[in-house]
Amino acid sequence: MNEHIPPTLLGARPAQYAMRITVGAHSARHIRRIVRSLLDEWDLAELADSVELAVTELVANVVRHVPDRRCALLVLRQTAGVRVEVTDGSSQVPLTPDELSPEAEGGRGLVLLDAVVDKWGVGPGPGGGKTVWFECRPARPQGQTHEADNHSW
Repeated sequence: MNEHIPPTLLGARPAQYAMRITVGAHSARHIRRIVRSLLDEWDLAELADSVELAVTELVANVVRHVPDRRCALLVLRQTAGVRVEVTDGSSQVPLTPDELSPEAEGGRGLVLLDAVVDKWGVGPGPGGGKTVWFECRPARPQGQTHEADNHSW
């Protein structure tokens, strides 16, 4: 059973939101609505398009690659933006964009993820499996650059 409390019943939003879900065909749309609502509440609406695209890719990867399709989603409000973590029970680590063959038919989603977030990576999940995470920050003043990425454990 999915564990979810509708955001409208929670009142003021705390600095994090967590849910466990078995994902299916319409899960990404549902999760995008939750994420957009959180970002609006946290005055981070400018990040919504990037965060929605990135979380859609991570949820799609669970649908494609995790046999039981179960995952946990954690959205954390940070001082300078937001961090999203998707944890599943599969120990299969996704290939980074650098590891992809030009002839590969799949795996382009993480290239997209890399293009729309400030930082992302993969680490061991609590109790096994893995956690794929990303961070997005509001636009930086001109002259500032992206922080170096660290995609590995």
